[in-house]
Amino acid sequence: MRAGVSRKTDVKMSGRKFLAVACAALFVLTAAAPASAQKKKQKQQEQPTTGNIVGRVKVAPGSTPGGVAVTVRRGDEEVARHETNQKGEFEFEGLAPGTYGLTLRKVGLEVGRMEGVEVRAGRTVSLKDRLYLPVDDGAIAHIRGSVFDAGGHSVGGAKVELSRVEADGSVKKLDDRVSNSTGSFAFRLSPEHGRYRLTAKADGAEAVSEEVNVDGAAIYRVALSFRPRK
Repeated sequence: MRAGVSRKTDVKMSGRKFLAVACAALFVLTAAAPASAQKKKQKQQEQPTTGNIVGRVKVAPGSTPGGVAVTVRRGDEEVARHETNQKGEFEFEGLAPGTYGLTLRKVGLEVGRMEGVEVRAGRTVSLKDRLYLPVDDGAIAHIRGSVFDAGGHSVGGAKVELSRVEADGSVKKLDDRVSNSTGSFAFRLSPEHGRYRLTAKADGAEAVSEEVNVDGAAIYRVALSFRPRK
């Protein structure tokens, strides 16, 4: 009789243990389900929904790439606008996926346009080395000059270098020309204010330089006269 009671007691105890384990397992599964759903939702929320456009603008010799107004358009609607830094670089972030156009403007340079720029979520479109603004012939500064020898005769074949004198006194070479048979040369520049140095070099003579202050669209003339080597 006691053995039977003992067996019943063991069966009851085993049943209770099983029920406790089953309840614990169900609790773990129930608790894990919301956590898994939350992680999945969080992962979906972390998916990028916008894209970016970066680029660099190159300009004609004599102009500076900084300060170019870059406008992002969607159709005829302006979406964003930035100015390039001193290196001509710009960046637009947080653009909704779609097709955009860009307009680039700076005084003294031709207006630049680019269409069909496709922006995708989580991607960055790079337009580096694809944007160039030449000088606007209708609003530029001209430096025209002639090269002479010590006797006042025209010198053809002389090398003439154009440099910009920076605010700190440093000099940056921009371009060069070779004088024609009449000793003439010409440069075209952006009309923005700046100080420029022209240097002529030729065999048998010392190099000679002259500076020109440009301040607006106009024709600036200069004469470079060689002195004999000592």
